[in-house]
Amino acid sequence: MNRLNLITLGTNDIVKSHNFFKSLGFQTSIRGTESNPAIIFFKNEGTRIALYPMKELVKDINKDNLPAIPGGFAGITLAYNAKSIEEVDEIINKAKSAGATIQKEPKNTDWAGYGGYFTDLDGYYWEVAYGEDWEFDESNMLVIKDQQAT
Repeated sequence: MNRLNLITLGTNDIVKSHNFFKSLGFQTSIRGTESNPAIIFFKNEGTRIALYPMKELVKDINKDNLPAIPGGFAGITLAYNAKSIEEVDEIINKAKSAGATIQKEPKNTDWAGYGGYFTDLDGYYWEVAYGEDWEFDESNMLVIKDQQAT
């Protein structure tokens, strides 16, 4: 595990946050519609950034044991995008062996992938996930393709 692919920023107003980052010059790719995006990916160089509704991010981590938003959960997750289901399990097991707390055991996800969450020794949330249709470039960075709004 020697790369960071995606930093997801939980936001209370995804449209307002999107407009803010666009005003700074970021180019983005929206999943959903401009007025009601499900998630927004940045087309930045290096590690990718995504905006995701805070309430949905909290549920994605552990809908049965929601992280506290004020004070306990800062609304940020770090993501490692694996290239197989087996790699997800391997990384989660390595994290556990290294002292991480498993917040969500790896399982099939609502977005047709596979993944889980752990918190590192400082309490930062890490997602380890695999998507069957994911592609990586020559630097092992996740390729985010444009998608037509539905």
